[in-house]
Amino acid sequence: MTTGPAPHDPPPPIRVLLAEDEVLLRDSLKVLIDTTPGLTTVGEAGTGAEAVLLAHRLRPDVVLMDVRMPDMDGIEATRRICSDPAGAGVRVLILTTFDQDEYVYASLRAGASGFLVKSATAPELLAAVRVVASGEALLAPTVTRRLIAEFLLRPRPAPARRALDNITRREHEVLALIGRGMSNSEIAGHLHLTVGTVKTHISRLLAKLQARDRAQLVIAAYEGGLVATPPSS
Repeated sequence: MTTGPAPHDPPPPIRVLLAEDEVLLRDSLKVLIDTTPGLTTVGEAGTGAEAVLLAHRLRPDVVLMDVRMPDMDGIEATRRICSDPAGAGVRVLILTTFDQDEYVYASLRAGASGFLVKSATAPELLAAVRVVASGEALLAPTVTRRLIAEFLLRPRPAPARRALDNITRREHEVLALIGRGMSNSEIAGHLHLTVGTVKTHISRLLAKLQARDRAQLVIAAYEGGLVATPPSS
């Protein structure tokens, strides 16, 4: 008797740690994530310090991190989580009310992989968690534009410029477009490359610049002086 191929085991669910001091919102996030196939919560933290301890102990795939929390804010908690050698695979997705929060730059420097505005819809939240868990960075266009405006007000430190000396001309071009908030497909179209080639350039940039993810490449582009003007709205 001929048998078909053995069925593949489903991939393990994406493990999410919730770091949010508002209990009602945290409970709502937990219900949403736990009722979504492929996602599960592994812990809840009401303060930044709790988030650091739980991230170290539980090693989640994604920490959904509020910025404004008691005891330790989300930026410092992100810095500690992302600098913990034991949690190299842990990604932090910042929850922000962006019009009020002025912490985007600091959060990226701390190691955050992206931002989710608290007014986002449930599908947007779930998509954001999956994007960050996959190793990509999530910078919504509205956040990127404001982030760029903030960078343009800051002095460009010389050490960051020198750090770009070992990248190729094409990598300079790709990095500049990343800094302008373009997706891989947009970069490919702009430079007349395949998406696969763009991904290769990005992988090399991550290695050469010792960047954790795409969000840190945005920082490198601006601190390296590769982008002079913000993208149009």
